[in-house]
Amino acid sequence: MTRVKRGTTSLKRRRKVLKQTKGFRWGRKSKERAATEALLHAGIHSFNDRRKKKRDFRKLWQVKIGAGSKQLGVSYSKMMGGLKKSGIEINRKMLSALAEHKPEVFKKILEEAK
Repeated sequence: MTRVKRGTTSLKRRRKVLKQTKGFRWGRKSKERAATEALLHAGIHSFNDRRKKKRDFRKLWQVKIGAGSKQLGVSYSKMMGGLKKSGIEINRKMLSALAEHKPEVFKKILEEAK
């Protein structure tokens, strides 16, 4: 049986890992073992944060809607309850954009919700 030299495969794998850790601090960008460990943790964090992003944006939208409705003298919960009762199905993302950029339209929606 002929001899197999595996240097190229290992080298490719090492280079790939070090390329992915570009911009990391200290030895995590240049030392192979530290880099693989850092990549494992980075992958876990990125996976979790993709899920957290959805929560964070929903919180942000709620704050924007709350601020917009408070200026017009209604609390966030009263407004959302009113919207549900009046059958207006508009999501929080759109409501927050209206509250921020088009307050006159937001005011009309609030009037309907009352």
